[in-house]
Amino acid sequence: MTTRAGSYGSTKRYKNLQRMRAVNASTVIGFTGELSDFDYIMTLLEELNTADFCEDDGKQLSPEEIYAYLTRVMYNRRNKFDPLWNSLVVAGVKKDGTSFLGTVGMIGQHYADSHLAAGFGNHMARPLFREKHTDDMSEAEARALMEDALRACVMRDKSMMNKFQIAKVESGKPPEISEPFAVATSWDYEKYRNPSEFAPGTW
Repeated sequence: MTTRAGSYGSTKRYKNLQRMRAVNASTVIGFTGELSDFDYIMTLLEELNTADFCEDDGKQLSPEEIYAYLTRVMYNRRNKFDPLWNSLVVAGVKKDGTSFLGTVGMIGQHYADSHLAAGFGNHMARPLFREKHTDDMSEAEARALMEDALRACVMRDKSMMNKFQIAKVESGKPPEISEPFAVATSWDYEKYRNPSEFAPGTW
C-alpha cells in the first residue's frame, strides 16, 4: 500500500504519483523518497529483465534475488557517498510458491519480515501490524488492517494525501495494483477542535 502524493519540499506537487510498480510476473516494488532515484533503480531492474528475456530460457528473477540485488546497489552507492534516497519494499512469490516481503534502506540496511513499512509508516503503521497481524489472516482482514494503518498515518502527517493504492501478488497470476482509493477519516474529535487549549503561549 502506498500514497499517491509526491512532494516538492513542503509542497504537495504531484497528486497522482504511482509509488508501486511491477518488476516482473512475480514481484512488485514500492518506494518512498526521491522519485528520480527510484526511476534510476527501475532502469537497472529493466536491464535485468531484458537480460533474462535474451536468455530465452523461460526463467526470471525471484523476489529474493531482486531484493538481494537491490541491497548491493544501495550499499554500493552509499559507499560512494552518493546514496540513492529511497526506502524500498520488495514483495512477491518465490519459486517454491511461498510469499516474500523485504525492505532495503538508502544505506543498504535490509531485512525480511511478514509485515513491513517504509518512511513515516515505520513509526505509525508497524506498531499496529505488530499488535494485530497474524500469518493466517484472510485477505479481507489484511486489507482492513492496512486501511487502519493508512488512517493512522494520514491523520497524523500533514504532508500525506488521502489517496492510496494496494498491490497484490499471487502465485501463478500477474501482480495486481489497485485503482486509487481513499480511507474514511473523521476530524470531529474533541481535541481537534481546539488543539491549543492546553498549550499555553500558542496562538
